[in-house]
Amino acid sequence: MGANSNELRVLDAAVVRPSDLDLPPRSIPLTFFDVKWLRPPPVQRLFLYRLHGSHNAQQLISDVKASLSKALTLFYPLAGHVRLAPNSNNRYELFYQPGDGVPFTTAEYDADVNDLARPSDGEPVQVARLAPLVPPLPKGRAVLAVQATVLLGGRGVALGVTVHHSAGDGASSTHFLHTWAAVCNGAVEMPPPPVIDRTLVADPRGLYDIYSKGMPSDGSEIEFVTSSVSSVPDGQLVATFTLTQELLTAIKDALAGEAAKHGAPSRRYSSMLSAYSFIWSCYCRAKNEQNQTKTTHLLFSVDHRTRLKPPVPAKYFGNCCSPAIAAARHDKLAAAGTGGLFTAFTAIAGALEEEVGEGSQERWDGCIERVKEAAKAGMVFVVGSPKFRVYDIDFGFGRPVKVVAMSATATGSMPVADAHDGGGGVEVALSFLADGMENFQRCFVEAMRAIGMQ
Repeated sequence: MGANSNELRVLDAAVVRPSDLDLPPRSIPLTFFDVKWLRPPPVQRLFLYRLHGSHNAQQLISDVKASLSKALTLFYPLAGHVRLAPNSNNRYELFYQPGDGVPFTTAEYDADVNDLARPSDGEPVQVARLAPLVPPLPKGRAVLAVQATVLLGGRGVALGVTVHHSAGDGASSTHFLHTWAAVCNGAVEMPPPPVIDRTLVADPRGLYDIYSKGMPSDGSEIEFVTSSVSSVPDGQLVATFTLTQELLTAIKDALAGEAAKHGAPSRRYSSMLSAYSFIWSCYCRAKNEQNQTKTTHLLFSVDHRTRLKPPVPAKYFGNCCSPAIAAARHDKLAAAGTGGLFTAFTAIAGALEEEVGEGSQERWDGCIERVKEAAKAGMVFVVGSPKFRVYDIDFGFGRPVKVVAMSATATGSMPVADAHDGGGGVEVALSFLADGMENFQRCFVEAMRAIGMQ
């Protein structure tokens, strides 16, 4: 990381343990859904909160810290660490024992919350200014770290949360965050508790062994990548773009028009797939691709909790997703007008149908190889979901003014979330160097014009 004009001053480095001191030691075996996440970097989210005159930032942080202890009693695996199971060469488990806890850093940072949040849509901020606000995981394969930072003048608080993906997917980690916030704000109605039982996920096809190939088999343990933002270029920018309900409706109308033009059958155009299609075609249009006829890919996760046989509970805590991979020619995706949009949607809808259709789980043994091939050819990776409602995570001092998926700024992913205004739209974040950001902003405006929105 290059030099940063804002200095982070650490005020306190503590360890927060579950409030229930009688929790016994517990070993939770990783499933095939979990083990493929041992090597990738952690998921790092940054929540920016604006405070008002009546708020005392230090007291709020003290409340957040105390409520974390209570939330960890319900989500105790997050206080533990991943280890090789005793007497095993490749079976990993999430292990908790009394005394384990989560590192909680309290800090100060001389940056204004309004500058960091960039309320204007599409207005970029330097990733290097945000990176100090998310903590790395400590060594030893811990799965959660938290940092609460008082921003300039006490007018804001930044909450950085780093979770290792092997502990749980986005549905699980945001379930924890909503529970933690509910404990802190004294909610009358708490979210339902997590279901912590990984034996619910059967593995009759031996996918764990397939997915763990290439890992040490001599009893030596994998060391985690502890941060995803430790080597971001100084010039890297991140900006969010909101697809309002009005814009999503216009996208769906444009897709229906293109379908009629091509004689394609009418279908339901979901907001999620419409948003993916719009951004993917904009992304390809903005990219200066030399090989215009190459195949490029969009990868997005499909939650299988209700699709497994038997299904697992909605609040199952762990990973339960597999990737759908859409593929299309770059020049078709980047086509002017609404042609690129329709190409994107057709490819994405096809990938979803392939992933959830009859017999789709029989293809899971080749999942990792397909992802590797797509990444080698060129891939955009969607992370997050509007269903996670990250802008509803309120610790008692208001909704966040901005949520940034910091891990995606380093990996070239495409984070999606519910719109920050609560109006039912979709927020998408993109990270580029300056030239790439300008290209994308221009293509985004052109794409809006093409569907009659400007």
